[in-house]
Amino acid sequence: MPEVFRKGRYRIFFFSDERNEPAHVHVESGHQYAKFWLEPVELAASGGYRAFELNEIRRLVILPQELCKRKWNEHANRKKF
Repeated sequence: MPEVFRKGRYRIFFFSDERNEPAHVHVESGHQYAKFWLEPVELAASGGYRAFELNEIRRLVILPQELCKRKWNEHANRKKF
């Protein structure tokens, strides 16, 4: 599970075996999780987070969106989405 970055209690990462899906990141803290598509950044799935937390997490993903996409592409050996 390549980690993209950590911010506060959130760990942002992706799974190595999901290269056939559109670019996305997973976010977790404790037993809560979320999945966000990167192009455009939008919630794909979640469990345990409240709406205000998902909005906060979305902002965390939007700010370093280019970093997230670059890490995804590096890992997947892709040039573009």
